[in-house]
Amino acid sequence: MNFPDNLRYTKDHEWISIDGNIATVGITAFAQHELGDIVFVDVPTEGKHLGANEIFGTVEAVKTVSDLYLPIAGTITEVNSDLDSNPDHVNSDPYGKGWMVKLEVDNPADVDALLDATAYAALVH
Repeated sequence: MNFPDNLRYTKDHEWISIDGNIATVGITAFAQHELGDIVFVDVPTEGKHLGANEIFGTVEAVKTVSDLYLPIAGTITEVNSDLDSNPDHVNSDPYGKGWMVKLEVDNPADVDALLDATAYAALVH
């Protein structure tokens, strides 16, 4: 299973990439595999400020609904509206087209406390 080295990860199976004070968040390939085919992504938090580990939306698979947790505190500035009509991007490209939100982070250094690819891989194996 693929866990890109340039990302950081949470124990709740979200990934985050950061560029300055803008971060992109999605779910990992492991989470997608465990959930099965994603059929709906609901992220009603655009424009809202959320703390680390707060729920920013849900993802629905054929047999379950799972909450999505924000890895670090910030304000949601963009939601991937392409997932409204193409939730399968989360299945086929979780680290690319399947991204879920972008946020302006409160403190970019907070990402350093998250898991790197090696630690995340150890967690899920």
